[in-house]
Amino acid sequence: MNQLGLPLALNTKMLWRNFSGDKNQQIINFLTNLFSQSSASVVYIYGDKSNGKTHLLQGCTFEALEQSLDVVYLDFAEEMPGGILNGLEDNDWVCIDNVDYLDENQQQELFDLYNRATHTSVKLVVSGPVLPGELTLLKDLKTRLSLATIFCLESLDDKSKKDIIQQQMNERNLKIDRKIYDYLFKYYSRDLTELLNAIDQLDEASLQQKNNITIPLVKQVLDI
Repeated sequence: MNQLGLPLALNTKMLWRNFSGDKNQQIINFLTNLFSQSSASVVYIYGDKSNGKTHLLQGCTFEALEQSLDVVYLDFAEEMPGGILNGLEDNDWVCIDNVDYLDENQQQELFDLYNRATHTSVKLVVSGPVLPGELTLLKDLKTRLSLATIFCLESLDDKSKKDIIQQQMNERNLKIDRKIYDYLFKYYSRDLTELLNAIDQLDEASLQQKNNITIPLVKQVLDI
């Protein structure tokens, strides 16, 4: 995968088969169909924090890799060098996460990339927190993104979030009492990203201490 030498790490847990929500499955079906199309396409995906935008874009990246396609994933919540978006239209897929973090120069680069991409077969997938017209970006870029195929990610309720966590636990062959989830939701956070990071910490601590994940361990590791 061409990542232009950047130290970007993909999370192997962020696969499409781990994605939740019936409405979200419609987005995956749309993106899946793009793999069989030869024309260029631009997709804009938005939703609240921790609704799965990064999961969806990284999952798309993994799908492209499995098909031996040239793909770039860039998360602009991380620091990026100047000129990073130049020439990316030569790839099969380009996934740009957190478009709202682009500085003015990067916004112009994305605008130019969008224009060049229309003459290629690249699939450009962009994520942001709100509709393109509500972003604080260059007017011309917002206009271009507004022409994309736009999807809104489904908001996840607590049950769906718990199911996602449980699914990850199952993939690790770990058993955890669901009362632990209830405790975390009540006393720690309802943010899915924070919850998954907490589970990673608890998993590591339980392995080191050779104990199960219990509420006393939760209190000790997470200081709650």
